[in-house]
Amino acid sequence: MGRSCIPRCKVAKIMGWLQIILGGLVILVSILSLTKFYSAGLLLPNEDICQHFYTVKDVYGDFDAKVLSDRIGEVLESLETLQGKLESKVQEMEKNKGILDKKFLEDEIVRPIHSVNVALRHIRVPKIEGRNNTEKDDPLINFFITEEIRKYITPKENRVGKINLYGTNKVYNTIGHACVMYKKELEEYMDYDIGSYCDDDWNLAQKLMLNGCDPLPRRRCLTRASMVYQRPYPINESLWRLPDHRNVRWGNYQCRNFECLSSKNPKRGYSKCSSCFEMEKEKLKWVSNSSVSTDFLILDVLETKPGEIRVGLDYSIGTGTFAARMREHNVTIVSTAINLGAPFNEIIALRGLVPLYVSLNQRLPFFDNTMDLIHTNGFMDGWIDMLLLDFILYDWDRILRPGGLLWIDNFFCNRKDMDDYMYMFLQLRYKKHKWAISPKSKDEFYLSALLEKPPRAI
Repeated sequence: MGRSCIPRCKVAKIMGWLQIILGGLVILVSILSLTKFYSAGLLLPNEDICQHFYTVKDVYGDFDAKVLSDRIGEVLESLETLQGKLESKVQEMEKNKGILDKKFLEDEIVRPIHSVNVALRHIRVPKIEGRNNTEKDDPLINFFITEEIRKYITPKENRVGKINLYGTNKVYNTIGHACVMYKKELEEYMDYDIGSYCDDDWNLAQKLMLNGCDPLPRRRCLTRASMVYQRPYPINESLWRLPDHRNVRWGNYQCRNFECLSSKNPKRGYSKCSSCFEMEKEKLKWVSNSSVSTDFLILDVLETKPGEIRVGLDYSIGTGTFAARMREHNVTIVSTAINLGAPFNEIIALRGLVPLYVSLNQRLPFFDNTMDLIHTNGFMDGWIDMLLLDFILYDWDRILRPGGLLWIDNFFCNRKDMDDYMYMFLQLRYKKHKWAISPKSKDEFYLSALLEKPPRAI
């Protein structure tokens, strides 16, 4: 008799705790509702209602109530599922006269209750905004469950209440707005042990970036490097020599060394810039005369502004060859790079050049009127949306200094779209230094242009 009572007593305790949790949830929802009614003035004496409406803002003006409602809905659904499992288990035990096993307790009761508890504790109720309270809660706080994301996007107050060098009393970490559409992937990316090694998941990070979840949150884990990393070649060798393949983590690529990335290999894993990893071919770019009128030479471009081109941006797909050639003329070039099937960022850095890991999605991280030259090749072609191109061109115009050069290098598109793209490149009224069009195929054309930004001294 005593033995048969033990499992029933345990179940009774569990059911009791479940009822306490449900009761607490009801109290929480009730408090939120009363707070809402109070903020609307419905619980005030009649003579205070009008005064209230004109002195206190609606407490939920900048609070995402839908996210809060969804979170509470998830908790209620979890509790309902848990209650159903418990009742089913009790009936099974009464029928079979069994006992409550430990695995069932851990997997079906303890863990779900813990998850529900964490979800409830993470709900942030907005503060009432009155005359002396102007603080606003971030609407994304209640959207994410992973604690590390919530810690990251929570504004960080300065110590001892002082204003920082930026003139603010808090630091606001940012994430891309599209992160809300990739909640599962972002929470997977941010699920790690603080201080331990990160997963080798740069491809997941890049997927998030390319889908608009950019910038990504910082992480507090250690990046993995190659287990057999070797000292890079000295700068007088590295510019025109393939790096040691042992300095790259190849786990997320089809190839396992640089030789595999040759254009002769149909299974190299990437299609753009097919000969980028063949240094003998790369050495010929921008320095060898070509019969194609759209192939401009670096020397001809630099002679347009003798001694004025010092710093610039290469907005292209490549392995840093343009930057390497410009370095020979004492010009510093930052090369944008995305690892589209091959280690483009790694090889640029291993050659002793500067890669900038950005996509088309984001505003360039340079200040206004600072670049002498912007060069683009192979990254944007006739696939690009006109409105997107418009935003990009205006961003380039922002960072290009007065008198700076925009080098459109072999942009290709369909014949019927050529007039539209030419208008896009000329709309900012840049001065033409070079302009050439040549056929790529029957229906496609190349366009190259060297344009100078006007002064606009206003």
